[in-house]
Amino acid sequence: MRHQAVTLLWRTGIAATLVCAIGVLPWLTHTDPALTVLKARSADRDPTPEVLADIRAQLGLDQGPFHLLGDWLGGLWHGDTGRSWISGNEVTPAVLQALGVSLLLMAVALAVAAVTAALICARTLWLGAHRRLDGRRAGGSGSAVLAALPEFLTASVLATVVGVQLGWLPALGWYGPQWTILPALALGLPAGAVLGRLLDDLLPGAFAEPWARAATARGLPGGTVARQALRRCLPGLLPNTGLFVVGLTGGSVTVEQIFDIPGIGRTTLQAALAQDLPVLQAGTLALVLLAATAAAAAHVLTRLLIGPALRDGALPSLHRPTPPARTILPFVHAGLLLTVIACGLPRDPLALDTTERLAAPTSSHPFGTDALGRDVLARVAHGALDTLLLALAITAATLLTGLALGLLPRLSGPLVDTVTALPPVLVALLVTAVVGSGTATPALAVAAVAWAPLAAHTSALLRQERAALHLTATRALGAGPWYLLRHELLPAVVPPVTRHALLRLPGIALALASLAFLGLGAQPPSPEWGLLLAENQPYAERAPWAVLAPAAVLALLGALAVTTAGGLRSGARRRRDDTEPAPPTPERQSSPMELVKL
Repeated sequence: MRHQAVTLLWRTGIAATLVCAIGVLPWLTHTDPALTVLKARSADRDPTPEVLADIRAQLGLDQGPFHLLGDWLGGLWHGDTGRSWISGNEVTPAVLQALGVSLLLMAVALAVAAVTAALICARTLWLGAHRRLDGRRAGGSGSAVLAALPEFLTASVLATVVGVQLGWLPALGWYGPQWTILPALALGLPAGAVLGRLLDDLLPGAFAEPWARAATARGLPGGTVARQALRRCLPGLLPNTGLFVVGLTGGSVTVEQIFDIPGIGRTTLQAALAQDLPVLQAGTLALVLLAATAAAAAHVLTRLLIGPALRDGALPSLHRPTPPARTILPFVHAGLLLTVIACGLPRDPLALDTTERLAAPTSSHPFGTDALGRDVLARVAHGALDTLLLALAITAATLLTGLALGLLPRLSGPLVDTVTALPPVLVALLVTAVVGSGTATPALAVAAVAWAPLAAHTSALLRQERAALHLTATRALGAGPWYLLRHELLPAVVPPVTRHALLRLPGIALALASLAFLGLGAQPPSPEWGLLLAENQPYAERAPWAVLAPAAVLALLGALAVTTAGGLRSGARRRRDDTEPAPPTPERQSSPMELVKL
């Protein structure tokens, strides 16, 4: 009870700090909120001193940020979140309506993600149900490519091809269930690929547990064993699923912009850019509450799935030492990526040729040219240096941060929920307010949020590993906390979290790209990959090669990351009980985990 009270106070304090920081955002960035509001209301009106003074008087800006913040917090007790500085309308109905739209879109996108994850794991489930997983090769190139697809690129292709050219589904607006399908596909396919890869990484360990071997030996159908293995792995993914719920609700800004969807992400982005503080504060508070609700639901579901075994310390270890995967795929992907970079580096990425605008691929321009006649191969190769190095550095930093904070779940849990609730553009604005604008701003903004999924994954795996039978036995033999951490917990947690970090490497590159697209990162004429996608997206229908080239290289990076992660396995010797199953005699007693499962 005391632990729950401390956690609740910690969550409340973090949420209050965040809302207060947003309340003073214009003053932190040293901008004039009256001028920003005037531009949002009427861009053609001259910002004369009289006009600005009138806006300050209307909004009470002369009284200072803390007085405004106090008035806004005081209204929360009565359910009043104020009025918009731009439109003058009440904030609460508009935010609730936008939240409802995003929740519906999120629900459909989660359904798409679930189907995608099921398809990715289908082969592993079938092999595990038939006890044939020992010969399975580490793969995942297809799912890696799917996970690396930029959401805004997928959304643009779906809207243009399926919505406009073929006319199968509506492409713009929000008027009914049919309008949810295309944006849900754009959001759900990459999310499902990530969840599918994480689940596919856990399933072999579940099928190797004693209960699975005993169930197969006793003649239980393979489908029953597969369902129980799936149930065994879900608790380790529920925290990340909760993060996807919040991310799909508030972080789908680009998809909502492309499909003209009045969701909470788009509403929050517009309020942040216009410095409409009442709307921004209310939208952020709604996302924080949603994150807390998703985290609580994930905790309850975990208890329902493995509660007794988790409480009694009766879980088998889900992460057994396995030999490294032997595959040539990482070398193939690395060779292709290095070949593209080597062929493009001798070329000039800034050379203009207006007579070759949007030229198709030829021997002189293997990837074609962009709207200014610049060689796309040259720009992709030169952009690879900055993109890859920065993305790798951020991935390494977030992996270390996620592991460190994940080992302290009481500290990191509320932080993870709050950080995940923030749209990336809002984090970038907050980082800019603290450290100022510059080349390091997008990297700091991405690193500030990219550690959260890794910390949640670490905490979930750590919670289950602490309840493992072998850990209970080792502790009973006198092992201390540091011995358990070094020899039992870290070897079980670090490899899957590292593979998770590599899986998110293309996503980090995309996050940097989205900030560049919004003017908070790399600027033209930089050949950064995300900027290439943003610059060439308007010409995707006329010159698809200008978009497909950087997208294909980014997908190749994702395939390289995932296939490389397949080799990150512990080569330690297996325990005897992992390789020699006990004979299924009638006298053999079922373990507590078997009783829970069967």
